[in-house]
Amino acid sequence: MKVFVTGGTGFLGTHLVNALLARGDDVTCLVRSNAQAQAFEQRGIHPVSGDLNDAAALRAGCAGSEIVFHLAGRIAGRNAAEFMAANRDGTARLLDAAVAARPRRFVFVSSIAAAGPTEPGHPIDETRPPHPVTPYGRSKLAAEELVRTGATPWTIVRPPVVYGEWDRATLGIFQLARRGVMPLFGDGSQEISLVHAEDLTRAFLTVATSERAGARVYFASHRETTSGRGLALAVGEAVGRKPLFVPLPTPVVRGILWTAGTLAGLAGRASLLSAERAAEFLAPAWTCRSDALTRDTGWEATIDLATGVRRAAAWYRQQGWLR
Repeated sequence: MKVFVTGGTGFLGTHLVNALLARGDDVTCLVRSNAQAQAFEQRGIHPVSGDLNDAAALRAGCAGSEIVFHLAGRIAGRNAAEFMAANRDGTARLLDAAVAARPRRFVFVSSIAAAGPTEPGHPIDETRPPHPVTPYGRSKLAAEELVRTGATPWTIVRPPVVYGEWDRATLGIFQLARRGVMPLFGDGSQEISLVHAEDLTRAFLTVATSERAGARVYFASHRETTSGRGLALAVGEAVGRKPLFVPLPTPVVRGILWTAGTLAGLAGRASLLSAERAAEFLAPAWTCRSDALTRDTGWEATIDLATGVRRAAAWYRQQGWLR
């Protein structure tokens, strides 16, 4: 197939692009630098220089594409407006570009953050009305609404926590575990769903061509759930250390988040740690079920947590990211 990928230089995008090339697909990617463009050309990927603000670049990328995979977006922002500008408005421009190209499917990668937190012991499915609690989650839900009401055939995938090779977001957990000390927000009992990037990539590829997946919103996660403490223990085992846990009470967590966000703002930077994300870090659970995706397409996550973190740890060591 001829496909267009936004976010192809990121963590998830790297997994997706590798899988598309392995299948022999004709891949075009949106890139923001000449170095990225040259690296893609050497691999047989067609680069289109620009970003989600560049309507001409988006039209060029979509032209002739049978499938559009929209992975690009902002996960850290200084305020709600920055999240909306990237995640909602960038998606709107890409949808406008796709209308003329008429792809068979527009696959939008959203987030469990668009649905909002859950209750312990009660993973949600797609029938629960969304109630995002962060600017990021609200911007993703706003983008979902544009996709759902647009003219292009679509499927939306909401991953929970994603981990695996090439991921820098969860790398810090591995590095802390290797040092033997693991701070926990709260008591570490927050329940979470996870999915390995390889499994999630298979979900993207599956929904892109499945007739039953058209005009549907899906969660894509492993059936296994864990807790913050459970994740840290699994990572510790993968790196050969049993970390010492340091629980951080709620007031301390809020103080850390406020301080980190304030300092980043003063420096003109966006941070994943900010006061606005306290509702995310302190929620009792972020868990979901993928029953609908399995029912409609046969997809199921196969990489359990222990296996996935061992693979990630080995890759981090090979790259020199984990010592």
